[in-house]
Amino acid sequence: MSNARAPHPTRRGILAAGGALGLGAVLAACGDDDAKSGGSGDETAAAKSGPWSFKDDRGKTVALDKVPSSIVAFTGVGAALHDYGIRVKGVFGPTRTKDGKPDVQAGDMDVSKVTVLGNVWGSFNVEKYAALAPDLLISTTFDAAGTLWYVPEESKDKIAKLAPSVAISAYDRKLDVALGRMLELAESLGADVKASGVTEAKKRFDAAAARLRAAAKARPEIKVLAGSASDQLFYVSGTNLSLDLEYFKSLGVNFVEPPEKAKAQGGGWFESLSWENVDKYPADVIMMDDRSSTIQPADITEGTWKQLPAVKAGQVIARSPEPILSYDKCVPLLENLAKAIEDAKKVA
Repeated sequence: MSNARAPHPTRRGILAAGGALGLGAVLAACGDDDAKSGGSGDETAAAKSGPWSFKDDRGKTVALDKVPSSIVAFTGVGAALHDYGIRVKGVFGPTRTKDGKPDVQAGDMDVSKVTVLGNVWGSFNVEKYAALAPDLLISTTFDAAGTLWYVPEESKDKIAKLAPSVAISAYDRKLDVALGRMLELAESLGADVKASGVTEAKKRFDAAAARLRAAAKARPEIKVLAGSASDQLFYVSGTNLSLDLEYFKSLGVNFVEPPEKAKAQGGGWFESLSWENVDKYPADVIMMDDRSSTIQPADITEGTWKQLPAVKAGQVIARSPEPILSYDKCVPLLENLAKAIEDAKKVA
């Protein structure tokens, strides 16, 4: 499985691996083509009627005669809406792993109860999509142009003719802002944002953020590196575009930050290192990309990796570069990093 990139990165290559995003060539090589709720019930949206409109993060307003009831979404968006009691009919993006289990990005969704239109990069079954009679398509966007994440370039026009779309930006903004926007969208679709499951999750998120801020303040010497692994390359993420890392940095976390020149070939998201140079940046804690398209720490066989001080000390934790944008799902991201900093030995 190769993740080598062309000298002039395509959009797909720029979004590969260590930045926020993704999945690039690894994704195309992996996989095949094909509940807990914080809201107020399984059919929350059905309780709301009348005209509906929402202004998305591209500045586009979608206006419909009624609240959408046939929603298709990127998997992670479907998972976030699920936590607010909104159910989608179809999803696209990483939904099932090779063994058929729910992908990490599916959250608490029952993947057996949604139509999977495409499980890998570049896969989107337009015929199945049309058969769902969609009212609305929802995805995230990871660039300034508002490109819909996981909607294939070659079929985007056909897809656009079947239903309007809404985009929530995960580009160059902080996690808390994106969470607020997803909550606004869920509320517009009928979610009860005052339900105890929602309000309690928000309280836990705020408490976790305060804990992380306190940990970072108490241990400013602890250096954290955000990485991602492929068979050929190790990616060191910068913080300037990733919504999770930007937020953690704003709370005081001391991150490894590759120079802008080094990140240029990765579209500003990350620096690519050979495995021989994986020790370029000293780090006390390493956060590793948890997506199924990447090699997980337990499966990395490179000797240079195993000799890293943070690895030898057992100071490696998971990172979700495409977090599910519900407060419930983001609490552990903050808590795990806070604990790692609190407990870390200074090894770099």
